[in-house]
Parts: sequence; C-alpha cells; structure tokens
Amino acid sequence: MAAKSIISRPVYGTLSPQPGKHHLFIADAEGALAISDMAARAPAGFFDDAEIVFVPGPDGKHVSALETLRPPQFHQAPSFASLLPRLRHTLANAHMGLRLYLAGTEGLIGQAMQVALEAGIDHTSMQTEHRGSLARRMQCVHCKGITENVTTQPATCAHCGLLLLVRDHYSRRLAAFQGVCINAEDRSEIPPIEEAFP
Repeated sequence: MAAKSIISRPVYGTLSPQPGKHHLFIADAEGALAISDMAARAPAGFFDDAEIVFVPGPDGKHVSALETLRPPQFHQAPSFASLLPRLRHTLANAHMGLRLYLAGTEGLIGQAMQVALEAGIDHTSMQTEHRGSLARRMQCVHCKGITENVTTQPATCAHCGLLLLVRDHYSRRLAAFQGVCINAEDRSEIPPIEEAFP
C-alpha cells in the first residue's frame, strides 16, 4: 500500500449500489470480482438498467460471472483504447441520474475517470474500487511518452529508452505516475531492476 503522506495518490473505496436511473460499470480483469461482490449486496432488479463494459484481458477470466448478472447491455473490449469510442458516446448522451462504477487496475480507473470528467460527469456520481495488479501507467517526464503496465523499479521508457525511477507522484490529469531518469549523470550506472508493482 502507498504511504498516506503521498497526497497525489488516488484513494479507492468499495463499490456499493447507489440510487440512479442508469448504472454504467467499466472494469478490467479482477474488477469483475468487485462488481460481483457488489451485486451480492444490491437490491433485486438493480442490474435491470445497467450496462457493463469489460476488458477481460488475455485469459478471459470472469466473463461468465458478469454475464450471470444479466445486464441489458454487456460488452467486452480487447483494451481500454478500444472501448473509448463507446464510453465517450455513452457519456456524451448520458442523462441526469447516471451512476458510474469503475473497478480493476489503476490504469483503467484513472483513464476512465479522466474521460468521465471531460464529459462533465460529476465526481460524486463515480465510485472506484481497485482490484488486481498494482502495475502502473507511467509518463516519462523527459519525452512525455506513456508506458503501460510498469511492474519494475526502475523501468525503461517504451518511447525514448531512458531508465526511469517510477515515482509515487500520480498525475490525475494524465492518469499516470511520473518517471524520471535515474542515471542522468552517468548512463553506464544501472541500478538493479526489481519487481515492485506486481
């Protein structure tokens, strides 16, 4: 867990059923379990006006658990980027009473929240629950490139190749942690690379 003194880090809760006219769930991987757990506490008929958009990942786990909830709309996407047009369209046409539930990895939650805020969805209409991998979405402060699913410390920028210290500072605007060159003074100095965000 991150230190409580790092105020830029998002704080996640536990999904809980909220009154609303439409319930939109965006999840990836283990985020499906957060939705299933919430469903066990939801009143009868809660999912009758729900839409679930799910990025199952390469193993395809948890799809059947979400299908058993029988939402009127259930969509699978191979990646967050591929669900963006649908998400933007849904949010652009949303009416008062929409409730947004985001569950899964930090990368998905941050990016989905960013899109929702851009669409004018009030943050009080959103709930988040982190589940699964601690892998980070990282922005290189030098080339501004984004590297997805960073699990090591330090990590190599996928764009410029610099070896970066993955800082705990989180940019909500970019939905990414910041990475800064760890060996700027002497590029031959390469510290050991360790698995830090499994």
